[in-house]
Amino acid sequence: MGGGPLKVLLITSALLFSIGLVGFLSRRNMILMFLCTELMFQAAALAFVAFGRMHLDYSGQTFVIFILTVAAAEAALALGLVVLLFRRRDTLNSEVWSELQE
Repeated sequence: MGGGPLKVLLITSALLFSIGLVGFLSRRNMILMFLCTELMFQAAALAFVAFGRMHLDYSGQTFVIFILTVAAAEAALALGLVVLLFRRRDTLNSEVWSELQE
């Protein structure tokens, strides 16, 4: 893999991560914030695969499997928490739950 495809993959990864970060910081709905976090995870995974391919090493792909495992566990916990919070106040607005910071 030369510099061209790697550059495209890294730019795509940076773009995905930026979209996820902007979405996470600008949205107040917990489901959308969760999905933006997943987008940032996938951007990191794409970068790991690209670097792994560049170095002809499988450690990037191995680390992506670890990321996917952590993302699946995080999804289960986050969705359970979101359902619990929605049952208590009938809203998914994160500002309503700002009192949890104290």
